[in-house]
Amino acid sequence: MILGGASLVVPDLSLGAPDKVAAELHTVDACDARDSLTAVAIAQQAYLKASNTETFDVFGWSVSVSGDTVVVGAQWEASQATGVDGDQSDNLSSGAGAVYVFVRNGAAWAQQAYIKASNTEPPFFGGDEFGACVALSGDTLVVGAPIEGSKSKGVNGDEDNNFALASGAAYVFVRKNGSWSQQAYLKASNTDVGDEFGGAVAICGDTIVVGAVREQSYSTAVGRGKDDNSASGAGAAYVFVRNGTTWSQQAYLKASNSEVIDFFGGSVAVSGDTVLVGAAGEDSSATGVNGDQSDNSAVDSGAAYVFVRDGTTWRQQAYLKASNTDAKDFFGSVSVSGDTAVVGAWSEDSNATGVDGNQSDNSAEDSGASYVFVRNGTTWSQQAYLKASNANADDSFGIPAISGDILVVGALGEDSRAVGVNGSQRNNGGHDAGAAYVYVRDGTTWGQLAYLKASNTNVKDLFGGRVAVSGGTVVAGAYGESSSATGVDGDQTDNSFASAGAAYVFEMSGLSENDAPSLSLASGGQQVMTLDGCATRAGWSYWILGSVTGTSPGQDVGGVHVPINLDEYFQLTLTQPDPTVFRNFAGQLDPFGTGTAALVIPAGMEPSLAGTTLSHAYLAGPPSGGIEFSSNAVSVLLRP
Repeated sequence: MILGGASLVVPDLSLGAPDKVAAELHTVDACDARDSLTAVAIAQQAYLKASNTETFDVFGWSVSVSGDTVVVGAQWEASQATGVDGDQSDNLSSGAGAVYVFVRNGAAWAQQAYIKASNTEPPFFGGDEFGACVALSGDTLVVGAPIEGSKSKGVNGDEDNNFALASGAAYVFVRKNGSWSQQAYLKASNTDVGDEFGGAVAICGDTIVVGAVREQSYSTAVGRGKDDNSASGAGAAYVFVRNGTTWSQQAYLKASNSEVIDFFGGSVAVSGDTVLVGAAGEDSSATGVNGDQSDNSAVDSGAAYVFVRDGTTWRQQAYLKASNTDAKDFFGSVSVSGDTAVVGAWSEDSNATGVDGNQSDNSAEDSGASYVFVRNGTTWSQQAYLKASNANADDSFGIPAISGDILVVGALGEDSRAVGVNGSQRNNGGHDAGAAYVYVRDGTTWGQLAYLKASNTNVKDLFGGRVAVSGGTVVAGAYGESSSATGVDGDQTDNSFASAGAAYVFEMSGLSENDAPSLSLASGGQQVMTLDGCATRAGWSYWILGSVTGTSPGQDVGGVHVPINLDEYFQLTLTQPDPTVFRNFAGQLDPFGTGTAALVIPAGMEPSLAGTTLSHAYLAGPPSGGIEFSSNAVSVLLRP
């Protein structure tokens, strides 16, 4: 398919003078959807549908969020309305496309606007796919329409001819006092048939980037060679800037190794003076940063390119490749925030799970991966290699969105039947239902915070096909979702409108901008955390120094829990440990109940514990003859 158990990272915390040990929580692995730390909450806040829901509108094909505003595109919506808040009632312009703006007041969401292109095609002329991509920054919205067909060039040209089919366009809208209006109509400086300008858009303040994935010039330099059409599908990107209310093109960007069918511009992102452009069809076998671009031996491995602005001049700063480059990985779905860039490769094949796993095994075809790069001065390096916590073949994990230290990755082909937040990942009976994964960074370390599913999970909903994040707000589109509901929080239970589409808003609490939830280990006392716990019936639960291993399907493999079938939930009440194994008996609690685990750290042990791993585990039988398994609970790295 071609087209964001939980883990957290916890900062250093004081345990009281004079000895201090901090805990970094690496893995909180889901056991049948019940594990969580209450210090961080992430919950679904809204279920969004179009105000004119129709079959095959694919509402949720694109999503964006900025502050308390969410924008959702429906690229096949069919009304012939133009402009803002026109008549939604007809379906005479198939595939024309539309965009819907939602705003939040407290925790309540409502639709604010219904936006159409200013030159929506007349009835039966074929669709421009307005809303194929959207990007929002404050009160400015840019919308792409890659199949729009006018032959005009530049800003605010003639919209009314159709002599350059699928040349593409982008539209800029601004909000004032709650009302939206169109500010600009953007076209490429070298408009041509089939370029699909507007297939990708990005905005930051007064800078917009528009991708044209099928642009055909051979150029390999910024601003040169744009009128040559000898490299079909090489792709390009265009930078526009605003001065007051006037937009103008500032740069024309090409890859440094532009080639036929590289699809440079298929994904674009911008943050300040940095632009990131993906080229999922690029073919070199290079790995890492600024490798050899000259060979084409890894077909469709993909690449990403970093450009920076000095004044009004743009130049390429880096050429990014995966650390495990391979043919047909399609590395090139991009997002950027400050000095951090993320590139997804939705067809990457390794069977690794979690963060920085083994990249060398290709036994999970098209499971997908994402790669985090960071900049120090002008130098880029890879910081993390991310896989889903339940990576499986054909999941297509690799659609990223980043905001500061929060990263969301969508996996539209994920198959579990779970619903909501941190549900069971092990049942694959929901083919292509889709999922999204939330990661947080503490310092230089990334950990998975949440596993997100729709509140009405269903096969082929493609939840996570598009994702967005701003602060603590996460949005996931599901353009295959099929309910007939309209507006906010309608009836999710029917599936009578195939591929009408939906979007889901999640909100995080307990996280500040540069902080993560706290956890304390008290010297000579108790560390208490609230969790939903599970263990085997009448099993033994304990903490152990070192990594947990086992010999059956429930064992801990590389820090990732492969759960066995568990049918009872128990309260975990840890008692006085010995120096190496902290053991307790798991007493029964009502199913799905919440328990409190209190771990006693003997006085004087803190310095010797620093730098070791404290893992929670359980036995399938009594201690004398049980089989040791990894736990649903926590693995803690103790550090000074």
